[in-house]
Formats: sequence, structure tokens, C-alpha cells
Amino acid sequence: MASYRQTSELPQLIPVFPLDGALLLPGGDLPLQIFEPRYLNMVDDAMAGDRVIGMVQTRGGSRARPILEHVGCLGRITSYAETSDGRYLITLTGVCRFEVGEELDLRLPYRQVRARYDRFAGDLARDEEVEVAAPARARFATALKRYLNRRELDIDWDTASGAPLEALVNSLCMGLPFEPAEKQAFLEVPDLPARFETLTTLLEIDASDADDERPSLQ
Repeated sequence: MASYRQTSELPQLIPVFPLDGALLLPGGDLPLQIFEPRYLNMVDDAMAGDRVIGMVQTRGGSRARPILEHVGCLGRITSYAETSDGRYLITLTGVCRFEVGEELDLRLPYRQVRARYDRFAGDLARDEEVEVAAPARARFATALKRYLNRRELDIDWDTASGAPLEALVNSLCMGLPFEPAEKQAFLEVPDLPARFETLTTLLEIDASDADDERPSLQ
């Protein structure tokens, strides 16, 4: 995978793939199945160039042309395969978040924007492991177990307990069935500690909602 050291090295004009509920975070891997002709075209062009695509959610507008969210994440195609029926199976690895700038009218079947990365320059320097106090980790583990139990989901606890905090938090934010607005919140928080706190809070809210749904014994 290409290594970017500073935001000036990142492509400024990027194709974007609007897909609500699909979250890509820096360092995370997002598998995608591409079948719409305009996005097949987008992947073809990306593979012939920098191999990058911006993942972004939407916030209203028409179905044909929804309004793009203010913040997305640049991903690089790190895995690519074609199926016999013409679909592409790709994996995007998150590089850096960006603010969605001017959208260009280049008469292409897919959309392109100018990406502004300066606000998220720290995404390119994720070498140091973040330390979290033991009480915060315990609170997080309790909330996660209640969330998974409520939704009848499971994870490999041995793998999770040994994973670096960034990998664990990002994989949960990307993989758990949160609402699009909640996934956007994970994307827009400034750093990993804030994402960890946001994730813990949303897990606790989900558990609290479950308690409210239980019938009263009175």
C-alpha cells in the first residue's frame, strides 16, 4: 500500500462513493461489492490512476443526487477481484479523512470532489498506542457485552482483548449495526480517544434503551 507522510501528498481531486451506513476509518478495511455501471466505471478509473476512492455518506437531497455529508474518508484499493457476472469485489483501506469541498462537473457518470485534508493531518501519523485508564476500559467492556447480548451478536473475545485499541475501536465502529448518523459521528470526532468515548456512550445508550423496553413489575 502507498505510504503518505503528509496531506500535501494526497490526491486533491477524488471520486466519491456515496453509501449510507458504510463507514471507513483510517487504517480500517472495508470490503465492497460493486455492480452499478457508474461505480464499475469509477473503480476502473481509480485502478488506472491513484487507486483511491472517497467514501462518504449523505444527508438528504434527491435519490438521484443526494447531498454529500461534510466529512468522508479516503480509501485506497488494496484488494481487487472480478466475478464471472461482471461485479467487482474490492477492499478499501482507510488513509485519511477529508472535508468535502467543491464538487466538480466533469460529466462523468460518478461524482468527484476536491478533498481538504488539513483538519485531519493526524490520521497519517497513527504510530503511538493510545493508553486508556482501567476504569474506562471496564466501562467499555461492560457496555459492549450488554450491547452484543441484546442484539444476539458475538465476537472473538480472545482476539478482541489482545487487539490494539485503535484496531478494536475502529473495527467495532465500522462493523456493528449503528445508524448512519451514529457512524458519521464516529467519523467526525477529532481523534481515537474521542471515538472510544463516543462508542462507549452509544453502547451504553443502547443498553439503557433495552432496560426501558422491559415490562415493569409494579
